[in-house]
Amino acid sequence: MKQIRISGGHVLEGTIRISGAKNSAVALVPASLLSDEIVKLDNVPNISDIDALNEILTFLGAKVKRNGELMEIDSSEVENKGIPEHISKKLRASYYFMGALLGKYKKVEMYFPGGCSIGSRPINLHLKGFEALGATVIEEGNKYTIYAEELKGSHIYLDMASVGATINIMLAAVKATGLTIIENAAKEPEIVNVATFLNQMGAKITGAGTSEIKITGVDKLGSCYMEVIPDRIETGTYVIAGALRGKNLKIDNIIPEHIEALLIKLKEMGVKLDVYEDHLMISATDNLKPVNITTQVYPGFATDLQQPITTLLTMTNGTCQLEETIYENRFQNVEYLNKMGADITIKDQSIVIVGPSKLRGTTVKATDLRAGACLILAGLIAEGETVIEEVEHVLRGYENIIEKLTDVGAKIKLEEI
Repeated sequence: MKQIRISGGHVLEGTIRISGAKNSAVALVPASLLSDEIVKLDNVPNISDIDALNEILTFLGAKVKRNGELMEIDSSEVENKGIPEHISKKLRASYYFMGALLGKYKKVEMYFPGGCSIGSRPINLHLKGFEALGATVIEEGNKYTIYAEELKGSHIYLDMASVGATINIMLAAVKATGLTIIENAAKEPEIVNVATFLNQMGAKITGAGTSEIKITGVDKLGSCYMEVIPDRIETGTYVIAGALRGKNLKIDNIIPEHIEALLIKLKEMGVKLDVYEDHLMISATDNLKPVNITTQVYPGFATDLQQPITTLLTMTNGTCQLEETIYENRFQNVEYLNKMGADITIKDQSIVIVGPSKLRGTTVKATDLRAGACLILAGLIAEGETVIEEVEHVLRGYENIIEKLTDVGAKIKLEEI
């Protein structure tokens, strides 16, 4: 078990470089199985989610080499065998092996994936997409067997613009016969990154980043080199840290368009920031104005930044309302923010935050990845010392978060308990 200990109140000054996107990398790694040759992924974050995916790749017989941010994957000798529960449950993104293995071998056996407990996250849209392509789905407890004699292109409408379902259907469809059209597809940058990767290998995908994606099946996918895009959620988290304690804090290696919804809200609040082509400068601001926020699918305000920005909202002069429309159990951080001195009330799928609050350090728990990020931000501004327990959630999603914050002046350390 690990915990994080933070001494609050220190100024953040210097540069934080953003790593490769977790939500992109965890799809690109399974997608590499579709190639019959060697693929190289660069700017891959060093996080435990990638380690878990590598464990699955190795179990299947892929040869994986890692050299810093560069990852080389050779799938030429992969054996399609059932993925056991003890490794599939380590992260939710293991479900991308469903689409990749189904697409390549027309059969996959694996258990329902794991991940953070932030509410019901069924994979019914994924399964409906596989069935539309001609697959049969057999569910036995939490084990899935999905197979097809042949995958055939189909017209698929997603009832919700799900990132996971959009990517998984793309993975299954790239080697299907004929044309597949995904309507109401998710538009997130990570989907564009995955589609570009597949196209570099020889797939024929158009429309990624729009609500209609077209995939013309091909027989073979080859080698390629691909860079993981910068992580927009990590970017947003450190931008919020800068709004709380920054002094000309530079957030480097970013794509500003990917966090535009956040930047708009920060400007509404009166935060001081200057945005450039691939970085921004930000400083803490007094007398923050209250705002209302509703999470939405991209390009709206990201649900993954809902918990981190809650810490900033506790510092505003007035009442803020934050509505969560994506997940129904994403307010587990509220109990611990209130324990630190915040004034937050949960009302159905919304929270009401009355500020400004004076946060005080205490012992809290990271119930999930983004809740942990929220509490780290709270610890940075709290009076005294904050101890965050069960931080394994945080470490699986933020590369070198302790080192990055320490390098800009935070007093934060990771401890084994």
